[in-house]
Amino acid sequence: MNEAKTRVVDLVKGESFDFLGFEFRRVLTWRGRWMPLRQPQRRKCTELLRRLKVIFQRHLSQPVQRVIEEINPILRGWVGYFANGNSSRCLQYIRDWVEKKIRRHLMRARKRHGFGWKRWSREWMYSELELFSDYRVRYPERLSAAAPARQVS
Repeated sequence: MNEAKTRVVDLVKGESFDFLGFEFRRVLTWRGRWMPLRQPQRRKCTELLRRLKVIFQRHLSQPVQRVIEEINPILRGWVGYFANGNSSRCLQYIRDWVEKKIRRHLMRARKRHGFGWKRWSREWMYSELELFSDYRVRYPERLSAAAPARQVS
């Protein structure tokens, strides 16, 4: 163990810690109960957006299909890793950001202003352009539900 990096954290006192790209802390729910909160670090979200921004800038004059072919694997991997815990707010932000960038790319190709909200629906973007769309938060299966019940004889 690295003594400089190892520390004891008391979540009851409002402390938090970062581990494997996630931030862990204790929050009060709207029902008045305390629960552990696990969400992606803000730094990891901004690193992803910076990486995608470079791709959008590099492919400014390219067809949108080439841009989508390059960003889909990145999004699939990042979302696959971070789509658990309390990540829905971060995932929704990334989804909206990517969608706006694709819309902007399409409008620039047509030499128009705006984002094309009336021109292209969200369903069209994900079905026709095959933009990555699986931003759902996954919850691990419970061990008791996954294991078959044993009969005692």
